[in-house]
Amino acid sequence: MLDALTVAVAVAALALAAWCGYAAFRDQPTKDWHFIGMAVVSVLALAQLVIGIVQLARGEKPAEGNVIFVSYLIGSFAAVPAAGFMSLAERTKWGSITVAAGAVVLAVLEVRLYDIWSG
Repeated sequence: MLDALTVAVAVAALALAAWCGYAAFRDQPTKDWHFIGMAVVSVLALAQLVIGIVQLARGEKPAEGNVIFVSYLIGSFAAVPAAGFMSLAERTKWGSITVAAGAVVLAVLEVRLYDIWSG
């Protein structure tokens, strides 16, 4: 895996979590700017998904197995969009909290992806 991309995804996810957490602190729902931030984080996670699958196709192997690695890749790609869709249903500060929690989950998944790949 590309370590720089893993760090970039984790840092972007934590920045999104802080941003949405601050909005929740101010009793604000998710707004259009938050969805743009979610899109940026999701594009980074998509790039990581594609790069991870390409590396597997080239014959590189994660230390802990292909199935768990691909599962974590898919989960990390889906974490923020799923939280974003849930925040659309809850147009209060709890929607912002949902996105912040999804972004923290993504950051944790990135640490785990690094561990799975490196061993």
